[in-house]
Formats: sequence, C-alpha cells, structure tokens
Amino acid sequence: MQLTVRDKATGERIGSVAVARRDDVARAVDRAAQAFPGWSQIPVVERTRRLFRYADALERYREELALSVSRENGKTLDDARAEVRRGIEAVEFACGMPSLMMGDALPDVARGIDSISLRYPLGVCAGITPFNFPAMIPLWMFPLAIAAGNTFVLKPSPQTPLTSEMLCEVARGCDFPAGVLNLVHGEAATVEALIDDPRVAAISFVGSSGVARAVQERALRAHKRVQALGGAKNYVIVMPDAANDATCSAVIGAAFGGAGQRCLAGSVLVAVGSAGDVLAPMLIDAAAKLRLGRGADSATEMGPVVSAEALARIRGYVERARAAGAEMLLGGGEIPNEGTFAAPIIFDRVDPESELARDEIFGPVLAIVRTESLDEAIAIANRSRYGNASSIFTRDGGAARAFASRIEVGMVGINVGIAAPMAFFPFGGVKESIFGDLRCHGKDAVAFYTQQRVVVSRWPS
Repeated sequence: MQLTVRDKATGERIGSVAVARRDDVARAVDRAAQAFPGWSQIPVVERTRRLFRYADALERYREELALSVSRENGKTLDDARAEVRRGIEAVEFACGMPSLMMGDALPDVARGIDSISLRYPLGVCAGITPFNFPAMIPLWMFPLAIAAGNTFVLKPSPQTPLTSEMLCEVARGCDFPAGVLNLVHGEAATVEALIDDPRVAAISFVGSSGVARAVQERALRAHKRVQALGGAKNYVIVMPDAANDATCSAVIGAAFGGAGQRCLAGSVLVAVGSAGDVLAPMLIDAAAKLRLGRGADSATEMGPVVSAEALARIRGYVERARAAGAEMLLGGGEIPNEGTFAAPIIFDRVDPESELARDEIFGPVLAIVRTESLDEAIAIANRSRYGNASSIFTRDGGAARAFASRIEVGMVGINVGIAAPMAFFPFGGVKESIFGDLRCHGKDAVAFYTQQRVVVSRWPS
C-alpha cells in the first residue's frame, strides 16, 4: 500500500511512500538491533564526528529541505527555513555528546571506597513525529539518540513523510553504519508495531494529547521508557502598558504563524483592562491583511491547513462558537480556490470556559478573553488542562516576575510571543501537554536516551 503525498496548497501529487506492515517494522527493528552492539562500542568522539558531518551536510541541503517542508506541510518558505535552522541547531547540540554523556565521580565515599556514575545507551529507540514540523522534530530525536550510542527507527507523520526521507538520505552520505538510522511509514498500526516490539527500548512521541496518552499507556505496559509530548492551549496575556504595535505583531505571529498549527501557537489572548480595546482593532487590521497562498511563493504570509479533515474541524469550532453567541470580529475572508485554506478568524469577549478558549483547535483561530487584573488572567490560564507555554507582554518587571513564578506551564515568554527554547534547554510542558517525566531537548533528552550505572569500588592497598 502506498501513501500519496500532496501539496497542501494546490492538491498536486508530489510523491508517495510505502506503508510498513508489521513484518516490515520488525525488519527495521531487526536492522537497528543488529547494528546496536557495534555502534554503541564506537567511541563517542568518533560517533559525533559523523554528526558534525551530518550538520554540515544539512547546511548544504537546507534550502531543498525547506522547500520540501513548505510543499508537504503548507507553511511559508520563511517559516520552513526557520524550522530547518532549528533542526540543525539540535544536531549541533548532539555534537557535544562527549561532554553531555559525562558521569560523576566521588572518591572516598567511605574509607577506601570510590563511587562513579556512568551513562550508557539504551539500545533501539523509536521516534513518532507529527505533521507540523516534519524536519525539526525528527532532528530533535534521532541525532541525540544515535550520538549517545543508540540506534533508531523513525516513523514520521503520514501527512508529511517526504522530508524525513530526505533527512535519512542526507544521513546515508555521512558514513553512519547500516542499521543505525531506519525509516518506516504508516499510521496507527505501524506505531503499535513499533511499541509492541520487545527490542525497542524507548519511544519518543510528539502529537495530540489523546494519542500521547495512548502511546504512554501502551509503552509502559511493554516496560519501555516513554517521552510523549501532547497538545496545548497557550495563553498570551497582554497588560495595558504593552498594547502597542510590537505586541500586535507578536500576537499575529503567535496566533496565525503556520496557520495556527503549532503546539506553541498563542491561540488565546487574555487582554487585561484597557488592552483589549486598544489591541482588538489593531489585530483585526493586521490579520485581515495576511496574504494567503502557496507557502513557497514569496508573497505568501499564511499557508493552508494540513488537510480537508483539519479544515472541517476548524469550521466546526467556528460554527458552534457563533451559534453560542460568540462575537466574531474577523472571519470568512477570501481564500484561494485550491487547497485547504482557512482565513484568519478572531473572536472577542470569549467566555473563558467555552470550548473556543479551552480546546486545542490547531488552526488560525484567535480567541480574545477580557479580564480586569493579572491575577484573574493567570487564574484563567491555570485552569486549562494543558500547560505547554504561556507569554506575557508588559513593561512592568514586577508583573512579569509574578507571571513567570505563578503560571503553570513548561515554557514562559516575557514580551515573546512564541516561547520556543533553544536546543540546549528542555522543550515541553506540564499537565496534559506531556506524558512522561523527561522533555525533548537539552539535558532532559540526554537523560532520556541514556541509562545511568553506578560503580562502587574498593581496591586492596
């Protein structure tokens, strides 16, 4: 069976990939399992030399990768370029594995006894990645895993599999031994086959909370290490002293960048005091001017959503909100005749307990909630079942400090619309935004892809 991949803006067929059956998955895991003993015994310095080559090769192919992302995902070419850059930064971080894997030592923990802790690879690891970042999120996973001495099986989204094909093709030219990096395609059955294979030691997943929970439960039953990042509903709080053009621009980028299909999308604006009256007309004007079109076209400022099913889901939320009496300030603008486009939509004075303000819509829909105080704004955000990221816009350091200490999320932005950490800091949230103890990125990812071993020694004098 073949999965057909289409340009989301035009519907044009741009490629296809073969769906892996359960026996295909088993063969991929078998290749990884056979490669693990040899790969894990290669000194970490030599492993990372291949990662240096890989980072350099990705730099050479970065424009082709960005075009692949734009075509199969729909996002603008500038957005795709930024995604590829962030992915390469993750590879560069993995190149530091010789120091990242260092253990700890303490001599004379008792008379004549020394103790050290060491980090070792796990074995075969698997990654299941979403459609919205087809280059960046795979590069969050397998470079760190293989730098640490593991082997890897990657299963990308069936909606955007071609970029992963390119990432693996570039890797094949960087002297990685056969079986170190493997690629399979498919949907739920492929994921289940990966999780169920007893030779897979760890599962890393990024996607919706419902699927993340299911992945965690299935992986834990199979006694595997699991890292599953789920959904989000990110609140952007704007204080009256920050209702200006710069904040408007940041909110537009946070709400409508990538057509709102980001786990860091700022989809709820909590306007404190007079901020809503000032910002609402500015946001309407800016969002109405966004040019929709094919992502690879230089004039395009917002591309399509990923599928007709996504478009129907978004429209369902909008129709239910209007039927419930929500105040639509912007919606129903002109869209291209081809592709799966949704025009920017803005609702004002939204009930903070409504599904418009609580559910992850994953589309270009911004809900404005009005409050009278920062305390109330924080309380609204903290009632969310998600806890991925949240931002505040203010010129008041005390307000920013109070927000950062009290908001219940994993990533905080202060005068930053998208609180996306660099590769050497952890990426992930709390509550239903993560299932598992360790996040992506940084030292958390190193800990996830390695196991510690403590050695206690005494030597005769």
